Amino acid sequence: RDDEDAFKILIATDIHLGYLEKDPVRGNDTFVTFNEILEQAQKNEVDFVLLGGDLFHENKPSRRTVHCCLESLRKYCMGDRPVHFEILSDQAVNFHFSKFPWVNYQDGNLNISIPIFSIHGNHDDPTGVDALCALDILSCAGLLNHFGRSSSVEKIDISPILLRKGRTKIALYGLGAIPDERLYRMFVNKQVTMLRPKEEEDSWFNLFVIHQNRSKHGPTNYIPEQFLDDFLHLVIWGHEHECKIAPTQNEQQRFYVSQPGSSVVTSLSPGEAVKKHIGLLHVKGKSMKMEKIPLETVRSFHMEDVVLADYPDLFNPDNPKVTQAIQAFCMEKVEMMLDNAERDRLGNPRQPEKPLIRLRVDYTGGFEPFSVHRFSQKYVDRIANPKDIIHFFRHREQKEKNESDLNFGKLVRRPSEGMTLRVEDLVKQYFQTAEKKVQLSLLTERGMGEAVQEFVDKEEKDAIEELVKFQLEKTQRFLKERRTDAEEEKIDEEVRKFRESRRKNAEEEDEEVREAMTRARAHRSEDTILASASSDEELMDTGIKAPGDSDDGLPSTASRGRGRGRGRARGARGQASAARGSSQRRRGNTSQEPATSSRTYKPVSVPAKNMSIVDGMSTVCP
Repeated sequence: RDDEDAFKILIATDIHLGYLEKDPVRGNDTFVTFNEILEQAQKNEVDFVLLGGDLFHENKPSRRTVHCCLESLRKYCMGDRPVHFEILSDQAVNFHFSKFPWVNYQDGNLNISIPIFSIHGNHDDPTGVDALCALDILSCAGLLNHFGRSSSVEKIDISPILLRKGRTKIALYGLGAIPDERLYRMFVNKQVTMLRPKEEEDSWFNLFVIHQNRSKHGPTNYIPEQFLDDFLHLVIWGHEHECKIAPTQNEQQRFYVSQPGSSVVTSLSPGEAVKKHIGLLHVKGKSMKMEKIPLETVRSFHMEDVVLADYPDLFNPDNPKVTQAIQAFCMEKVEMMLDNAERDRLGNPRQPEKPLIRLRVDYTGGFEPFSVHRFSQKYVDRIANPKDIIHFFRHREQKEKNESDLNFGKLVRRPSEGMTLRVEDLVKQYFQTAEKKVQLSLLTERGMGEAVQEFVDKEEKDAIEELVKFQLEKTQRFLKERRTDAEEEKIDEEVRKFRESRRKNAEEEDEEVREAMTRARAHRSEDTILASASSDEELMDTGIKAPGDSDDGLPSTASRGRGRGRGRARGARGQASAARGSSQRRRGNTSQEPATSSRTYKPVSVPAKNMSIVDGMSTVCP
């Protein structure tokens, strides 16, 4: 019930103003629904509106989008109705990035009846030299309060906006969109801190609004709910478009999570087909209630999946007229969805006339898709997305197994048998089961496996190349000692015998691999020293002392490359710079004598750091 101690807060996220604004049918959808959201706020006499990011669809919205947004905010959020809550926290901290660091309804030059608090999302995040976003324009105009912004990539301190209405106190935390991988890493490294009020910290209702991936899209491309502090009471989760606005409790952290979802369909996916809602949150003391309010102006979206292989009685891939049969079947499905959309619209006159329809057709099993463009022409006047009605897809068909194919399943099961799957084992088994034309004729599987293992595990970029060179040199010496005739058949025979003898002598082969790996490491060290020395020589010639120089250590290479690379790649730039410096000195030398130095170095080719394993193997199979 309405009383002087209860907050009423309108909750919405992902409004995406300006989405498809140039579409002749759907161009006004976002603006109409935004008006409905603010109309509900005015109708329910809320204390304030809380937005969870992505108010705008574009980082730089068009003039029309900004104009429509300002028009709606001025129409519904300005007026004489008093605001009944107060802010207790230091607003200079809450809005420290703003030129006007105070809440808009306390500005004497403005007449705000419904304050709006919003974080930014990934679509309308701050960018550019001044790190500005569209929300900053609204904030500067006094129509919106942009909070939850953090510019540091090393540490985030989330300071709450402390609100009080009667005896109810809310600590409002906000965190605008940050790249998920970065924020995940910062949570793991304990670099995110949520500050709490010093006085009576247990008397606050802690409300947190965030805009990140909630669903797991990769190992670190989301934010687990367990990362958030357990003192929170309710989390408003933006960015996810599926409407799950009813609060669900996290069993581990014990707080509740509400996912309002988007107010407009921006992708024809199953999550967007769920009925759209906004929330009316009631908070009194530490008690809360979320009231779901269905949005009436959202364009209806109906979706269905069809697997053609599930209808063997209707469709036979060998039938020459099967494509026409599939097309007629799809038309029947679309008509059924249109009938459902029409029934839904009968009880809601505010809903747009043309619905969104999506039919996903799995044509796996030898079927062929029909012309989607021709099919869509039949529904141009009845459906809002005629070009996207049909989506054909099929699952990848597994290739038939050949006897010569490597059985990866057996290899994967090997660790459970007490054995460890190693790269060299995989390489060895590959060559053992490969066709004769791709068999190794000079190298051994064991040596190649060891080299690949060094390449993968220890990032020895020259391991494969040095092994090839070493075994090639040893084979050439063997042929010279045997004085083999220069006939291809005899050479091949001698090489085969020599290879077999090495395979039988495991100790000798291990020694070869160790020698090759030693040469690879020496090659890397030589490159590093050359790069450092070349950089140092150029600095000495120009009269600049390298930072970090000492009597007992190598000159530092930190002054070269400006942090864009490491190791040999940086050394390569050092060599190039030294060469350029040397050529300039020659042009200035009137005696036309070549420049000399107290130190000379044998030129060495420096491979790039990001050399792939395919590049390494190219020396084996050119």
